[in-house]
Amino acid sequence: MKRQAERSPGFGNEFSSEDPRCPGALPEGQNTPQVCPYGLYAEQLSGSAFTCPRPANKRSWLYRILPSVKHKPFTLVPCGNLTENWNEVEPDPNQLRWLPFTVPKSTEKKVDFVAGLHTICGAGDTKSRNGIAIHVYTCNSSMIDRCFNNSDGDFLIVPQQGEILITTEFGKMKVEPNEICVIQQGMRFSVDVFGETRGYILEVYGSHFELPDLGPIGANGLANPRDFLCPVAWYEDRKVATGYTIINKYQGKLFACQQDFSPFNVVAWHGNYTPYKYNLKNFMVINCVAFDHADPSIFTVLTAKTTRPGVAIADFVIFPPRWGVADHTFRPPYYHRNCMSEFMGLIHGHYEAKEEGFQPGGASLHSIMTPHGPDADCFEKNTTAELKPERVAEGTMAFMFESSFSMAVTKWGLQTCQKLDKSYYQCWEPLCSHFNPNWKPSKK
Repeated sequence: MKRQAERSPGFGNEFSSEDPRCPGALPEGQNTPQVCPYGLYAEQLSGSAFTCPRPANKRSWLYRILPSVKHKPFTLVPCGNLTENWNEVEPDPNQLRWLPFTVPKSTEKKVDFVAGLHTICGAGDTKSRNGIAIHVYTCNSSMIDRCFNNSDGDFLIVPQQGEILITTEFGKMKVEPNEICVIQQGMRFSVDVFGETRGYILEVYGSHFELPDLGPIGANGLANPRDFLCPVAWYEDRKVATGYTIINKYQGKLFACQQDFSPFNVVAWHGNYTPYKYNLKNFMVINCVAFDHADPSIFTVLTAKTTRPGVAIADFVIFPPRWGVADHTFRPPYYHRNCMSEFMGLIHGHYEAKEEGFQPGGASLHSIMTPHGPDADCFEKNTTAELKPERVAEGTMAFMFESSFSMAVTKWGLQTCQKLDKSYYQCWEPLCSHFNPNWKPSKK
């Protein structure tokens, strides 16, 4: 039977895994024996301070052929369109929408995952470990003899076009559109692609993603822990005479170093600090069954918390297929001004509040206190629609990165990408007044 690339289920569990080619590679009863099985090196990867309370303590032990410390010095390399400079251009409080971001043609130029990273917006600071960045990746080639390591924060990756095969120190994960994966701070990974590929990335500094608390919902619902998958151990003992490149994102800049062996040489590992993936089709949707439009927080998949109760550095929210049954209710999203920033993307289909203009592979940003809501067509249609049970968002998956940070848009996002839809505001221009001062309540 073909061995699965990922199969260990659960969220934040204590996992252990060893490549079946080396049975017994995990030490028994201790983490750092004087001599590890098979002559391996023991290396700990810490995702939290040593003294964090147990529920928040994150670490894994890796048993590898050579330790990660064996490399030549890091040197600064160009960042391309990856940035943490939030002051490149003046702030823009307008409603912003982007047409689908261009994917480079493989016949024109080879672009891998790292070279194809573009920062759209963000806020905060990697040095103080408090902030957020939103990127897109557009690429057409696999990473050959090079890997990426983010020392600044966690990457939540949302593929939109084309599957990706991610090789990590913990094993391999294949991630397709309508799935997500999280590569946590400090984990080295390489991305293989199989054609022209595009997706979105939510990066958070200083916090890790968690499952949201369920409160009165109870013990079950939303994204269930059992549906998250982490990789199983896989290693390669491969020398690279021409040099293997480690690319390190550190304090918002990119650095590179060389070594003569593959970093994916972990034969066995155990711990609770791992990469993981999740299929969005497994989300158990909670929705209104009586009246009114519930707040979108009921669709939260993952959250990265601040120290303030109920306030997130970022929430990852989806708008999946579901039933709409609310009586005497305007069912689409309401008009809104928010103390949070709302960045939206579309994986496939048509978003209910704006069926035209908001396209798969594009995006929108409604900044803090910037008004937004259904376009004129959506409003007129849904104020006169017959309210019967209906499927909402069938064949569609939209998502939102919501943040308490007031995000600045980069120069690439506003100008260089040339995808900003400057006519976006016009979708609300046809809204007209329906005010009737002679209106009387109907007699019952």
